[in-house]
Amino acid sequence: MSDETITLYEAIGGETTVRALTSRFYELMDTLPEASRCRAIHPPDLSSSESKFTDYLLGYLGGPPVYVEKYGHPMLRRRHFVAPIGAAERDEWLLCFRRAMDETIENPKLRDIIWTPIERLAFHMQNQEDTAS
Repeated sequence: MSDETITLYEAIGGETTVRALTSRFYELMDTLPEASRCRAIHPPDLSSSESKFTDYLLGYLGGPPVYVEKYGHPMLRRRHFVAPIGAAERDEWLLCFRRAMDETIENPKLRDIIWTPIERLAFHMQNQEDTAS
C-alpha cells in the first residue's frame, strides 16, 4: 500500500497545464460564435478574468491556494451575481471549458473527474431564470 497520493493538480501536469487550460478557455470564449452570450457578460479585456480563474483553478485542483491568498474566500456565486448568467451563458461557458479541457488535459479519466464538479459549479453560478419559451 502506497502513502503517495497525488492531487488532480499534479496528475494533470501542475501549473503549466492549468495555465494552458485557462488560456485556451478564454481564447475559445473570445472567438467562438457559439459562446457570444457568455463572452458578452465578461469585460472587454479578459486578462484579469483569466488571471483570477487561473489562480482559482490552481487551488481548486489541489495546487497552491493562490486565489485565497490574494482575494480571500472565493464566494463565487456572490462575486458573479453582477453578471446575468442564464442557461445560455452557463452552457456556453461549459462548452468552452469542456473544449479547452479536451485540448489541454491528455488523460480522459482525469478530464471526467474534473468535469462533474465543474459542471455542478456552472449550474450553481446560474442566477437568471430563462423566460423565453
